[in-house]
Amino acid sequence: MKQASIRNLHRDLGYFYIGLIISFAFSGIMMNHRDHWHPEKYTVETKAIEVKLPTEDKINEPFADSLGKALGIEDKIRRHNVKEGKFKISFEKHDVEIDMATGKGEIVSFQKTPLISHMMKLHKNTSNWWIYYSDIFGISLITIAITGAIMIPAGKFTFKRRGWKLAVAGLIFPLLFLFLFG
Repeated sequence: MKQASIRNLHRDLGYFYIGLIISFAFSGIMMNHRDHWHPEKYTVETKAIEVKLPTEDKINEPFADSLGKALGIEDKIRRHNVKEGKFKISFEKHDVEIDMATGKGEIVSFQKTPLISHMMKLHKNTSNWWIYYSDIFGISLITIAITGAIMIPAGKFTFKRRGWKLAVAGLIFPLLFLFLFG
């Protein structure tokens, strides 16, 4: 392939995917920190509640759904669990957390954060068309990386003279994290 063709392919794929690259990078950063804060949603109202809960073995999805309705929540239930003495129910627009021992808790009402919630949805989408598009995107990123590595034909900044060292360092860094912290 000619040098100009490699450069053109690299440039055009970069231009075509710039929005998706930025969206994935931005939402990936937010996904990394989702345990510390919830960038996808923002709190509208927090309301204290007190309810009588049955024993843990009686808590199931129908119970969680009916409790939500009794508390005035009409959203679709997403999940529920009992963990570390807390009964948690997640709805589309509400989160409920209740202490199993005291029955005291709170309802948090929230709204989706515009744009941010849409970008984060890209990471979670599992529809067939999106999976195929993501596969094509992945192949394009590989192409962008390879064409970027071979774009400079001669000199001290070529892949052969300098780039391979940075590429190896770039490979070792995530592998260290994987083996040391994974």
